Amino acid sequence: MRGRLTGRIEGLLLGLALVALVVIAVVTVGGRFWWLPPLASQHGKEIDTLFTVTLIVTGIVFVLVQSLLAFLIFKFAGSEKRRAIHFTENRTLELVWTIVPAVILTMLIFFGGRLWSRIQLSEPPEDAFEVEVWGEQFRWTFRYPGKDGKFGRTDLKLVSVENPLGIDKNDPASKDDIFFFAGEENLHIPVNKPVVVYLRSKDVIHSFYVPHFRVKQDAVPGMVTRTWFIPTKKGEFEFACAELCGLGHYMMRGVIVVEEEEKVNQWLSEQLTVGDVLP
Repeated sequence: MRGRLTGRIEGLLLGLALVALVVIAVVTVGGRFWWLPPLASQHGKEIDTLFTVTLIVTGIVFVLVQSLLAFLIFKFAGSEKRRAIHFTENRTLELVWTIVPAVILTMLIFFGGRLWSRIQLSEPPEDAFEVEVWGEQFRWTFRYPGKDGKFGRTDLKLVSVENPLGIDKNDPASKDDIFFFAGEENLHIPVNKPVVVYLRSKDVIHSFYVPHFRVKQDAVPGMVTRTWFIPTKKGEFEFACAELCGLGHYMMRGVIVVEEEEKVNQWLSEQLTVGDVLP
């Protein structure tokens, strides 16, 4: 009798703990605490939709499973007078819990993969604004192509204190390039225009993450990766490295300034070029 009572109390406490867990999870997610920041890019709407659908599907499963577990723990608490029921198989049940999740996950993967392909593999418009972002422990460096719209050649063998990106100053396309030393200046881009960001790394893997734009792309040593988006709101937006890149990872942040294209061009016209900095 005492063992049965103890089992009932333990079952009740564990069941209540599971119910509390479900309630806290639903309130936290439903109330959108620690949610994504306000959207400020065009393709981010589709990402948010996919994110919300995935969260709803997995949330329903979470609530049902945990609630059922809490009920069963309390209902069938241990008793010396009752033996556990054992059966070797139930094909109908096994097919249901295999096929239903497989279909749901396949649909989520299909739509997610299609969205990823459209964002990552599609070519940006020819008139897109281009900028190069270099990651290094633990700062960001920016380079703009200048008036000719072409980036000059770079070579790691040319990297020095005065030339941190290894820009080949003998390349004609390099003369009007504009670059900043690591940690200097903000990243300036135009609003309502496609922006292509070419990512490079000088040391380890970094990740260019802009929560407001729903953009995240790795910068890999020895490679040039690319992402593009269309900012829809003017203002200043923080971006950070989302890849654990070393002891100073926590301070690898930057600011993106989104403004009218005329202002961006005016700002660029006031900056020194490679021809000025590396004569």
